[in-house]
Amino acid sequence: MSASNNAVTGLGHWVRAQVAGIGYFTRFFGALLARSGIALSRPRLVSQQVHFIGNYSLLIIAVSGMFVGFVLGLQGYYTLNRYGSEEALGLLVALSLVRELGPVVTALLFAGRAGTSLTAEIGLMKAGEQLSAMEVMAVDPIRRVLVPRLWGGIIAMPILAAVFSMVGILGGWVVGVLLIGVDAGAFWSQMQNGVDVWKDVANGAIKSVVFGVTVTLVALYEGWQAKPTPEGVARATTRTVVVGSLAVLGLDFLLTALMFGN
Repeated sequence: MSASNNAVTGLGHWVRAQVAGIGYFTRFFGALLARSGIALSRPRLVSQQVHFIGNYSLLIIAVSGMFVGFVLGLQGYYTLNRYGSEEALGLLVALSLVRELGPVVTALLFAGRAGTSLTAEIGLMKAGEQLSAMEVMAVDPIRRVLVPRLWGGIIAMPILAAVFSMVGILGGWVVGVLLIGVDAGAFWSQMQNGVDVWKDVANGAIKSVVFGVTVTLVALYEGWQAKPTPEGVARATTRTVVVGSLAVLGLDFLLTALMFGN
């Protein structure tokens, strides 16, 4: 009987901790939104973070997009060749990248590259008492440090997703047209006729914005809540990758069901 009571007690503590964590996360997000006016009053702070987050992630995004395009070109050709529809290779590559792979893979790479960097940066600032020093000097660390990074990530994510999709389409063209021999005119014409700007491109852009908010917010929250020790910062960076990646995949399912369900 005591064992069952202990199990129920442990489950209750776990549920209470999860609910409390959701509450802290919601309050943290609300505090960031309430102080977001600095993004307009001091746009240079945001532009610096867009450069830091986006520029340093550009290389891995571009290279990954190129290889994903190569794979899509090969696999798409082998699949379409069974049905005599090789001319639709461009449409297959473009829709796969713009709708799904572009926003999702970019967000996963973003969580592993920029997200961990943001978490480690905030965690080290907390461990070095820099955030406490700002409060002593009457400087709000959320407004001065966290908000520019949040908006920098939100702005950088759609740009990186667009670069990923663009480079991936070029990779599919290289494999399909130059290496395999698909007709170039059919490759581009099928893509232009089949990809809708609002239904496909715009929905992919909305996904990338949502993923940018999610991954950046998780990274900042983990850094803000990290214990001010090397072990605490290391655990926080690990949680950023895990939680951010799972959140992206879950939101991708929900957004896909809402956008393309009809």
